[in-house]
Amino acid sequence: MALLVWWAGWALPVVILAVIVMIMGHEFGHFITAKRAGLLVTDFFVGFGPVLWSTTRGETRYGVRAFPLGGYVKVPGMTWDADVAPEIEKRTYRSASYPRKVLFASAGSLMHGLMALVLAWASLTFVGLPSSSHVGVLAFSHWDGYHQTAAQRAGLHVGDQITNVDGVTVTSADQLVALVHRHAGTRLTLRVMRDGNALTLRATPVDGRTLKEGGVALASGAKPDGFLGIAVGALVTRSSLLGAVPGAFHQVGVTFDAALRGIGHVFTPGEFASLFHQVASPAAAANRANQLARPESIVGVVRLAVQSTQSGVGSLLEILMAVNIFVGVLNMVPMLPLDGGYVLVATYERLRSRKGRAYHANVNRLTPVIYAFMSVLLVLFASTLYLDIVHPIANPF
Repeated sequence: MALLVWWAGWALPVVILAVIVMIMGHEFGHFITAKRAGLLVTDFFVGFGPVLWSTTRGETRYGVRAFPLGGYVKVPGMTWDADVAPEIEKRTYRSASYPRKVLFASAGSLMHGLMALVLAWASLTFVGLPSSSHVGVLAFSHWDGYHQTAAQRAGLHVGDQITNVDGVTVTSADQLVALVHRHAGTRLTLRVMRDGNALTLRATPVDGRTLKEGGVALASGAKPDGFLGIAVGALVTRSSLLGAVPGAFHQVGVTFDAALRGIGHVFTPGEFASLFHQVASPAAAANRANQLARPESIVGVVRLAVQSTQSGVGSLLEILMAVNIFVGVLNMVPMLPLDGGYVLVATYERLRSRKGRAYHANVNRLTPVIYAFMSVLLVLFASTLYLDIVHPIANPF
């Protein structure tokens, strides 16, 4: 890990670790619900391929395999024709009640939802978001021939929230700019919040017709036009520990809606035609509009998460939150071998069952459909992986 940090910086190892934690979180959801439901869990592994390490504790073998592209929790009896020893039959998946089957199958996606909520809450609490109701100083201008602007001479600092100008409450950046423009040469009383403390400062806007920035006059015309020499906008504000909870649910809800629509679009013929066109045509793959619309592979997601750190930790948390939601929604697509497929089969069996006579679906009949769906996923995975390696999406940050 130290070598990776030295070679790639801190962002890539952190993102890789976050992806591994997401995988483990998904599988832990299945694991803990199976244990709580009394089901037999024989394996809990992270990764696929050859076993790198394993240990057996009680009745479960825990381990890590070579390729960290997923993970699995093994519970006997996931199909009705699986051979299971009679003494453990009552602890198999197929012998569980319908609610326990649904909870076990859905637990991975539920864990993704929980992790997304935690990430959204952490972003709101420890990083914050721009608030349109908190207008303040984002940066200072550089006036030709001036060592300081009027705002700097008045004692304003970057990050100061301007709450009031000459008795007028500031409610937006546009309102503040308009107030300053109208009062060239007039001394203004500014009420400012800085680090939780209220301050009173006085500043006199300078007529922009007498100012230049980079050799260009700031204003022209017959009337004076006041400037303080600041860039104003929405300041980043943090929520309280409890106050961030509703905001976290709102963010997750908005992203969940986007994930539903996005995944629905991915499986349309038009999207596959677009992917094939981009694979065959470098010009189409390099087109910015096509790049913004296409789905990403794990390589593209990791690259995007690493790039997001250029905009700060908040952007990284938002990307990881969105990845959790998209993976959780994708896993609930009602088609085997995804988790949603097991929920669909369990629900179908429940609807077909009658009192005293349980119905057992013959999943083998779905084999052609499953193979067709897996082929679609394979094409999607291969196409997006190829495009993300050969024609990566331009850095949006």
